[in-house]
Amino acid sequence: MKAHRIAFALLALGCGATQKAAPPAPPPPTVFVQTLAKRDLPLFVEAVGTLDGYVNAELRARVRGILENQLYKDGGAVKQGQVLFTIEGAEYQAALASAKANLARAQAAQSRNQTQLERAQGLIKTGMSSQQDLDNAQAAALDANAQVDAAKAALRQAQLNVSYTQIHAPISGVAGVALVRAGNLVGQDGPTLLATVSQLDPVRVNFPLSENDYVRHPERFRDLDHRDLAWAKKQFLKFDKGGVADGGDPGIQLVLSDGTTFAKRGVIVSVNRQIDASTGTIQVQALVPNPTGALRPGQYARVRIEQQGEGKGVITVPEKALISVQGTYSVGVVAADNKVSLRKVEVGQSAQGQRIIEKGLQEGERIVVEGVQKIADGALVDAKPQPAPGAPASEPGRTATVKN
Repeated sequence: MKAHRIAFALLALGCGATQKAAPPAPPPPTVFVQTLAKRDLPLFVEAVGTLDGYVNAELRARVRGILENQLYKDGGAVKQGQVLFTIEGAEYQAALASAKANLARAQAAQSRNQTQLERAQGLIKTGMSSQQDLDNAQAAALDANAQVDAAKAALRQAQLNVSYTQIHAPISGVAGVALVRAGNLVGQDGPTLLATVSQLDPVRVNFPLSENDYVRHPERFRDLDHRDLAWAKKQFLKFDKGGVADGGDPGIQLVLSDGTTFAKRGVIVSVNRQIDASTGTIQVQALVPNPTGALRPGQYARVRIEQQGEGKGVITVPEKALISVQGTYSVGVVAADNKVSLRKVEVGQSAQGQRIIEKGLQEGERIVVEGVQKIADGALVDAKPQPAPGAPASEPGRTATVKN
């Protein structure tokens, strides 16, 4: 009986040791997968552009005097020919009156000397006057004519000075904040800058384009000599109707600082004469319609130019699905038995959070797009389809706890 009890105790101890040595295996990690399919991915050339007015006209005081009035609102719209500033003009009005009087005196002297010349010419024929008298009369007449010309020039200058006491808008547009206020002396040491008027519809966009992109797409820069403002406005009308510009050009887009895309498309109108050797870029200028005046000089925007004919029927993967190690890229491919294999791929251009795969993947294969950090080559996973955008989803690999 005692032997039986010892044997039973040993058997119990053996069973306990077996249970502790074999714990249950952990479940495979949950990952989200995506089935690859060919798609069209719009590709763009992007550059940082600076905006400027189509025309920027500086308003300067061209005569010396006290600034009397500012006749527009800072930052307001102005019309061509509108008076924007006035300078005290009494001094110049007096100078104008003096110039008119001097001209009248010179014309009177001219008339007198012309009469004396004609008399001398008649007397010399009768022998009652010498050649010396005739020569003197001719010289006096010429001098009088010159005095009239000088008086006319002085009168014209006086009239210009009077006109300069009123500063008009040379173009229609938006006038900036005045740099000098009424009551200040202007024009003392040269033409004083008072304000700047900018024509804002359209605006100019200046941006650098890489030499490679410039060479790859020569069709964008054909017939630049004919791309003036009138031509650009015709292209804007085509864009408004949902079309493209001449030659099938889709135009350029502006992405503003808040990430929004400006509603109007623009066109390239000029290219600089040379490539900057230090940066490998060439300066390009485009015109963009700005009917509401929302775009302003000095503003920055990302310029996007669609790469026509590229990104058609390609295989893409989300950027977050790529595993990068020392310049090489791999993707977790999930087989039918839910085993993962890490496969090296060759990547191409990226856009909209997607990267084109040049080599290494085929249509119909499944890849890991969520939970990449939990996979290893040959590991078994619990593969679930990637949720649709906006749909709630739990984090891959995390198990929900249910309370009873």
